[in-house]
Amino acid sequence: MIRTTDIRHPMFTFSIAVGALFCVLAGCSRTPEQPATIQGYVEGEFVYIAAPLAGRLETLFVQRGAQVKAGDPLFELENTREKAARDETRLHLTQTRAQVADARKGKRVTEIEASTALLNQARAALQYSEKELQRQERLLTANVVPLQQVDRLRSVRDQDRQRVVQLEAELGTARLGSRSDQIAAVEANARSLEAVLTRSEWDLAQKRQSAPQAGQIFDTLYRRGEWIAAGRPAVVLLPPQNIKVRTFVPEPLVSAIRQGNRVQVTVDGGRTPLSGSVTFVSPQAEYTPPVIYSRENRQKLVYMVEIGFDPATAVQLHPGQPVDVRFGSGS
Repeated sequence: MIRTTDIRHPMFTFSIAVGALFCVLAGCSRTPEQPATIQGYVEGEFVYIAAPLAGRLETLFVQRGAQVKAGDPLFELENTREKAARDETRLHLTQTRAQVADARKGKRVTEIEASTALLNQARAALQYSEKELQRQERLLTANVVPLQQVDRLRSVRDQDRQRVVQLEAELGTARLGSRSDQIAAVEANARSLEAVLTRSEWDLAQKRQSAPQAGQIFDTLYRRGEWIAAGRPAVVLLPPQNIKVRTFVPEPLVSAIRQGNRVQVTVDGGRTPLSGSVTFVSPQAEYTPPVIYSRENRQKLVYMVEIGFDPATAVQLHPGQPVDVRFGSGS
């Protein structure tokens, strides 16, 4: 779970705005061709790394100030319960898949051989009863045997026929699997367990959080052994692309600033200015006097301007650091 925020310093922001205003008022003799230099400060939008599940902090892989790459492990919570739930689901799924395979099969080979033997026995009995009936019918024609005996043999012949039909049907059923609705029910149960396994594996994976992008570990908020509630960030990450400079430009100068304009930023102790570009110009004034605008009052209006840098330049800046921003006339 990732949450981003930025550093806001109300008093510092107010002082920057006032300082920028005094810079303009003090530089009235500057010609329009000269670039404007205004005070600003560095601001960082932090990425707060949290786990969606609660747990005790088992391992902290990073320390404050360390540089990490995307995918590097940050921290891991205890996961005994999640591992047990995953393993239990895997075993249930293995059992259900075996039941699906068994339901699609017929009976075992030995059972089919036994049914085949019974069928052959019934067919032999049928052949004998048919031949015996034919002999007794010839004897009945010669008035040697009574009609009652022939009727009894005819009944035996019919029973043997039905027995053969019964065993043939049972052998055909033995070669088939379970009924289609029974197979569908077992397959549905297997799919349900697959979904449960996916959820269990996701729960287990969430107990170990990695860096979503490269950056600097700005802070670690918990120590090993401490309990972390669900959704509470444990590591604060500062990617270089989230470092920017914020300044407040007086109203007389804001009309000349466009998104994409190149900007020179100077930090205390820096030998060479850092090059950036304007990424945002606020459409709303930060301070509006409660009177009708006049030429003097318009000088009190300031507009927030944000400046971005490439990652190699941004790593040289630190959140909260005061800077001097110099706007040029070109883009």
